[in-house]
Amino acid sequence: GDIGSDTIRNTARAVGGLNLPVLESFGLGCLGDIEGVPCAANPVASYGRMAERSPGKDTTTGHWEIAGLILDQPFPVYPKGFPQDLLAKFTSVIGREIIGNEVASGTEIIMRLGDEHVKTGKPIVYTSADSVFQIAAHEDVITVDELYKISAMARALLTG
Repeated sequence: GDIGSDTIRNTARAVGGLNLPVLESFGLGCLGDIEGVPCAANPVASYGRMAERSPGKDTTTGHWEIAGLILDQPFPVYPKGFPQDLLAKFTSVIGREIIGNEVASGTEIIMRLGDEHVKTGKPIVYTSADSVFQIAAHEDVITVDELYKISAMARALLTG
């Protein structure tokens, strides 16, 4: 969960305080108790604390919201992997079978499936808690140029 998430406050606490004189002069310390960053008596800038309005929690949703686009619906997530019909289309257009199709971190799934990928040439497809379709491959097995082509094909299938 998100309980206790506060990147700057937790970072300041972890390193024994921050020294951010310019951000302090802007009013950063007025947003809350940030160790080492007091509230400026006369901030030279406007400051404020934002609250999420969009229902999604992924990076794209956050970036869009910062730019002013508030979503009504979150992007879909795939806690059990991607639908088989999507994967059938994907393997058809790339001309390769895949391995993976599960929720995992990139380092974890590469450690588990990397040897199989190298032996078979099958790219590793996985997702995370975000709405992402990720493809991992060793560049000696699938060249960077080919991986870009495969990624473009995935994008074409996944763009609604």
